Amino acid sequence: MIDDFFVFDSVAHVFNFEAKNAYGSAGQMFSNHLYAFHTTLTPEGETKLPPEEFLRQWTIDDIHRMVYEESDTDMLVAMPLPLTDLYHDGLSPWQECAELAARDPDRTIFWGTVNPLEGRKALDLMERQVGEFNARAFKLYNVRYDYGSPYPWRMDDPRVAFPIFEKAQDLGVNLIGVHKGVPLGPQPIEHTQTWDMDGAAANFPDVNFVIFHVGLPFLDETCWQLIRYPNLYADIAATINFIVRAPRMFAEIIGKLLFWCGEDKIIYGSEAPIFHPQWALRAFRDFTIPQDLCDGYGYPQLTDQAKRKILGENLLRLHGLAPVHRL
Repeated sequence: MIDDFFVFDSVAHVFNFEAKNAYGSAGQMFSNHLYAFHTTLTPEGETKLPPEEFLRQWTIDDIHRMVYEESDTDMLVAMPLPLTDLYHDGLSPWQECAELAARDPDRTIFWGTVNPLEGRKALDLMERQVGEFNARAFKLYNVRYDYGSPYPWRMDDPRVAFPIFEKAQDLGVNLIGVHKGVPLGPQPIEHTQTWDMDGAAANFPDVNFVIFHVGLPFLDETCWQLIRYPNLYADIAATINFIVRAPRMFAEIIGKLLFWCGEDKIIYGSEAPIFHPQWALRAFRDFTIPQDLCDGYGYPQLTDQAKRKILGENLLRLHGLAPVHRL
């Protein structure tokens, strides 16, 4: 907890960056791009890991220690990745994330993940992840690969996506996140655009959808969607990390979000272990939007009330939870 701000981190991964885990150059490129994020956005004075310490198999203990012992985080989402066409185990295996959540069931939430292109297999896995491992939400990834070539699917596809959303509702789950923007590896950038979120949100008004990474670089498009659909939310994971290296850029991002959708629809995520959570949390606690941006663009100021909602209260509300205070 930072001062009186309850911190609920929406995303940390148990990565397996070992070279043998990647399928060829596409997986290796994906890993290298994540490492470039780590080195580029980690500010001076904070730990920048050499490749051999970053591009390895991270453990559950590593993530638990980084998030809970070395930062002011109160609760966490253990977030798997379904990139089984880039990595043997998907890069952040769902089984590892479920185990991370099981260690602190009062503090750590498990989100499941599936590949919707797998049809019945995906639906069966959703049932298992909820029934056996208490998945409280699902994280999806639009860009797939087949023998090294992109094979995308859309969130507004009635044949591929809608059965996943329907199954989630049948299982009592009404929260679904999706990677948008931030194209990594050899992904065509158009496959990371947010256009398909309109159809998902409109056809499933009782499901809350979280657009991760605020759709960067498609921020303006994301904002126009957030304001039109009450069940769309924006996650600043891998966006908050501009806050030290490029503070004015971050000010414009958070200012636009506050202007268009307000403080109730923005969610914090650390992306640990790509970034250590503590330095960004510390910077966010003290951050204000420059007054000339507020005057020139009409951005609301980032108040303490807004920070409380973004850092924890909004995600708690989406999960129907009350804060669990650390001892």
